[in-house]
Amino acid sequence: MYTEKTVVKCGSGLHNKQATYFIQKANEFRSSIWIEADDRKINAKSLLGVLSMGITSGTEISIVAEGPDEEAAVKELSAMLMKDIY
Repeated sequence: MYTEKTVVKCGSGLHNKQATYFIQKANEFRSSIWIEADDRKINAKSLLGVLSMGITSGTEISIVAEGPDEEAAVKELSAMLMKDIY
């Protein structure tokens, strides 16, 4: 299992287009991936799950992955959240 904390820096947070791109990227990995924030844990490959979190810019989250490409998955997804547009 690989975990990394990050602060969401993209202006709109994880909503609409940003959430869609994030989930598409998460689904490219074989590992199971979760997002943890405010004592909630959701599947990072689920659009409804990600949108239900209401993650806005400035929110600190943890990205957790478990599987054969866990480290690469966490690092790439974390890097996406540092940009405004992906």
